[in-house]
Amino acid sequence: MMKGANLAVPAAAVRVEVGWQSGAGVPDADASALLLAGAKVRSDDDFVFYNQAVHPSGTVRHEGKHQGPTVIDVLSVHLAQVEPQIETIVLAASADGGTFGQFRGLYIRLLDAATGAEIARFDSTGATTETAFVLGELYRRQGAWKFRAVGQGYDTGLAGLATDFGISVDDAPAAPPAPFTPPTPPPYVPPPQPHQATTPPPAPPQPYAPPPQFVPPTPPPFVSPPPPPPPQQQFAPPPPPQQFASPTPPPTPPVNLAKVSLTKESPSVSLTKHGATGGVMRVNLNWTSMAATGRLFGKLRGKNIDLDLCCFFELVNGAIGSVRALDRRFGALYEPPFIHLDQDDRTGASVTGENLSINLDYTRFFRRILVFASIYDGASDFRGVHATVTLHPVNSAPIEMILDGCTDNSRDAVLAVLENVDGELVVRREGAFVRPPAGQPGGGVMEIARLYGWDFGFQAGRGK
Repeated sequence: MMKGANLAVPAAAVRVEVGWQSGAGVPDADASALLLAGAKVRSDDDFVFYNQAVHPSGTVRHEGKHQGPTVIDVLSVHLAQVEPQIETIVLAASADGGTFGQFRGLYIRLLDAATGAEIARFDSTGATTETAFVLGELYRRQGAWKFRAVGQGYDTGLAGLATDFGISVDDAPAAPPAPFTPPTPPPYVPPPQPHQATTPPPAPPQPYAPPPQFVPPTPPPFVSPPPPPPPQQQFAPPPPPQQFASPTPPPTPPVNLAKVSLTKESPSVSLTKHGATGGVMRVNLNWTSMAATGRLFGKLRGKNIDLDLCCFFELVNGAIGSVRALDRRFGALYEPPFIHLDQDDRTGASVTGENLSINLDYTRFFRRILVFASIYDGASDFRGVHATVTLHPVNSAPIEMILDGCTDNSRDAVLAVLENVDGELVVRREGAFVRPPAGQPGGGVMEIARLYGWDFGFQAGRGK
């Protein structure tokens, strides 16, 4: 499509891909969508992006990123179910740590979600200093949906773009709460001593006097009674009470655009200082393949890639163990180990991937947690497999790590280590591929346990 062109969208639901070529010096980018009633959003809820992945109606979702020679960030839109007040869905991209002049091959593509058939593609060229782009828009015309190629750039980043459409933005991460300081009690003041009352001396006795002689009283003259009072006025009911006024709701906090990327140069962050002081933190794993064919949903040479998200844990009381589908150990959130694996995604095609949930309300019980991934089926090793690990703390910006670059026959990879350091939970990116010991093709997990000092008799299994 040419810039400004439009065409009809016959599908009831579409998959929106924002893609670009990866390479040295190329920044990351993020897809987003704004749902407009007229020219503005109705509220901040009408903004769908990496920090607010699902619209309240469920019709628009940010599905996540797939790494490879072409990086793809994906949105899904159920057009048939979009609220009637929404007239336009703006489809945008924002650069993270650079400008779009550093990108090559930036495009937006619309696919029929049911069949995978391409509906439209717009290649955006000629960018220079822009840090955000409206690449396209879906809009209603006479009850039907159409797509327009836009290609409008912004030098003010995602914050400027979102603000132009009515979003209130806070692009700083949430500050950690101030520590509680108990009030100083007032100094003790002893109560005053009770006043000692003095007893007056008794009065001297008086001499006896006889009572006076009785004289009967003189009756008063007769007076006629007064006339009865006039009748009282009719009772007037009290005025009706004033209508109850509901309290003014507190202002909605602005949308937070911040996120953290852990790299080899900047590998660690304190979750506590980052503002993640409680709640359930989700650790998400999504993956795809360089050699994928068709839709890049984790397929290698026509075969599904099955990655397993796992962890070892050690608690402060010395208890150790694993949360791992292969062991049939899915953990628990509200009792030890306070970690839970939600599912076993065998394809990488799940919108949500695989997720470990870690209950940060019990941080004081954690000593360390090691998060790793294993190839169960569909690929011989991690060469060509690209994974994204994202930590989603409550009330805090997401923390993202990219896993790629394997050059050997490793079937296991250590993603991150979370460690309790003097009460602060610190996450450190590892990104380390682990080869199995010689003669033990399935021994990579046991090798991870040995390398990282989990000294228990771990047995690698194959049954699921």
